[in-house]
Amino acid sequence: MATGEHSSRVYDQELESIRSRVLQMGGLVESQVRMAIDCFEAGDLAAADRVIQSDRRVNELEVELDRAVNNVIARRQPTAGDLRMIMGVTKIITDLERSGDESTKIARAAKWVHEKQISMRLPRIPDIRISGDIASGMLRRSLDSFARLDVAAAAPIIRDDAGVDERFRAILRQLITFMMEDPRTISASIDLIWVAKAIERIGDHAKNIAEHVIFISAGMDVRHATPDEVDRVTAQA
Repeated sequence: MATGEHSSRVYDQELESIRSRVLQMGGLVESQVRMAIDCFEAGDLAAADRVIQSDRRVNELEVELDRAVNNVIARRQPTAGDLRMIMGVTKIITDLERSGDESTKIARAAKWVHEKQISMRLPRIPDIRISGDIASGMLRRSLDSFARLDVAAAAPIIRDDAGVDERFRAILRQLITFMMEDPRTISASIDLIWVAKAIERIGDHAKNIAEHVIFISAGMDVRHATPDEVDRVTAQA
């Protein structure tokens, strides 16, 4: 019995270690996203380089966590809630890595725009900053909900994604108008579309993480549910 209890305790520690490392990775990605948005606004090319360089560490953490998860699956053969945790973690890792990739795209676009000094040809578009702050906040809240396995905190993030999508469409409409009125803005507008799309994708990944939290905590797959359906389902959890 003592041996079994010891084995169970070690297993729990392994799972908690994986969760902690996912949160470490998430913290790095969240910082990467915020810095990318800031450097795009400020034209800080040194900060853009730091964002790009930090992506290597995000990728390393993804590989390390994948290895740890595969090791637990092979040795422990998890079932029920533990299996949901492992499956959810593998998906969260992927969404975090892709969020890191999107922040790197923003940083690269910041360098293109400010090195060519083409940003001066376009009026400032506040929706890009607003959208970036919303997406960054969604990512932070999704990680908080994972840290606490809080279904009630995860559900509103899914609804918030629609706001990021709508702002992306608004930005696109503005930029199309600029390009039609002055073809000289086409190059700059394309760079800004690249940034706006990357922000929209970060919002998508934050929403995905919230969906994974609901799956881990409540065993419910809400990936294709409407926000209203998610609210009803999570209210019963």
